[in-house]
Amino acid sequence: MTEVTINNNRLTIVFPGWERLMAGRRFHSVPLDAIRASEVTGWPSEFLGLRSGLNISGYRKLGTYRHPNGTRRLVAMKAGEPVLRIRLTDGSENGGFDELLISTPNAEEVSAALRRSPR
Repeated sequence: MTEVTINNNRLTIVFPGWERLMAGRRFHSVPLDAIRASEVTGWPSEFLGLRSGLNISGYRKLGTYRHPNGTRRLVAMKAGEPVLRIRLTDGSENGGFDELLISTPNAEEVSAALRRSPR
């Protein structure tokens, strides 16, 4: 299961085991000041873009997605878990992503911690 942590003024996403193969990375970390907004949502119904990774429709999405409008997303979603949607600022410190969509059981806690953190 993908793990999301906040420490040292950074949000870090760790992809364990086989997930790192689909995500194309072991982890992804962004500074907290690169986060524009965060919210907890359900499974999004919009078209995320063309993918590199795993897509089991309606159950699991894991990898990078590039929308035709240029939006680049790092996605690790699992049906039945809340999705933490994080919008990032432009800049190289966010790994080239505009948005992170991460399923995690503690999405509400992470979102609350992001709202409390000084930026």
